Amino acid sequence: MQTRMRIAVVGATGRVGHHVAEVLAERGHEVVPIARSLGVDVITREGLTEALAGAGAVVDASTWPTPDEAEATRFFTTAAANLHELGSAAGVRRLVIVSIIGTDHFEGGYGKAKFAHEKATLAGPIPSRVLRAAQFHEFVEELVGWATRDDVATLPDMRTQLVAARTVGEALADLVTAPDSEFTPGAAGTLLEVAGPREERLPEAARLLVARRGDDLRIEVGSDPNDPYSTVAASGALLPGPDATLGGPTYAEWLEANVPVASR
Repeated sequence: MQTRMRIAVVGATGRVGHHVAEVLAERGHEVVPIARSLGVDVITREGLTEALAGAGAVVDASTWPTPDEAEATRFFTTAAANLHELGSAAGVRRLVIVSIIGTDHFEGGYGKAKFAHEKATLAGPIPSRVLRAAQFHEFVEELVGWATRDDVATLPDMRTQLVAARTVGEALADLVTAPDSEFTPGAAGTLLEVAGPREERLPEAARLLVARRGDDLRIEVGSDPNDPYSTVAASGALLPGPDATLGGPTYAEWLEANVPVASR
């Protein structure tokens, strides 16, 4: 039987973090939720020492709300430094973060900031692992919103293996409770990835979403050459490698289960 652990989940009210917290609790672990809305801040350190007290492990599923590279980099590297410093003092024995498949290929923006997050996390004193995930099913609607002008949404021809946030949460829970051998210095260099069951194209996923909602929004394919994502979106760099963990549902299956059909 798996040993019960006290595990702090950073970003526990967020898109992935709430799934991590739920899965760990369902498996019998003691979960300590960390979020600004709960009075614990990984940047200012407010309440962080108390939250980490007695924790054997930490999962960092926090996010930064804007794509600005400098701001996101400051957030992630500061969070990593604070979790390592205060976590070490509290006796934390392992730290897991979620990142993005292909993040090392980005030339700027949020993707490059996440690569800095990876490096800062792996350089700290607490044995750490990084789990890179494909774009989430839930992220399609957000991308469509960002790309919409009037009645048209222009999206890059992104190749990805869209994955449900719940599937990523389960994979993070698996990793943070894995045997000690997963947290040796040698293991830290092994790239871990989680993705959906098949390759998808972002514009087609957006069309499925719009059709299910009954919107009049038109989806067009295009890219901004100044966008740091444009050089990697269509290249396949966001697709998982051969050793990735793949898990359903597909995007179409997820839509059917989670997005109501518009009444006509």
